[in-house]
Amino acid sequence: QVQLVESGGGLVHTGGSLRLSCEASGRRFSDYAMAWFRQAPGKEREFAAAISWSGRSTDYDDSVKGRFAISRDNAKNTVYLQMNTLRPENTATYYCAARGVDYAADDTTSGDTDYDSWGQGTQVTVSS
Repeated sequence: QVQLVESGGGLVHTGGSLRLSCEASGRRFSDYAMAWFRQAPGKEREFAAAISWSGRSTDYDDSVKGRFAISRDNAKNTVYLQMNTLRPENTATYYCAARGVDYAADDTTSGDTDYDSWGQGTQVTVSS
């Protein structure tokens, strides 16, 4: 399994921006499709965004489309989540996740059970 460490969370006002980072170690980063999930207090973990191993394919939950952008730098073993126009309902712990893939499968998936490595999470709080 790959080890994942998130960073970049914090407290912002409504309308503000944050960029989350997730650095991977232990295995070849390009062997993994990546995703960001989030979990608010008292709620189920839910999908936010995903990116294929090459970065050519991305997918977003409808609630963040047009505001969040996922990207990756395979040379730096890092995946990013740029979050703009943040809203109080975006307050959650954000988790980075990795899914081992074959190079022929340059696709994304939004199911959390498809991912087998997880980071410890980074807290994002959006004040109104």
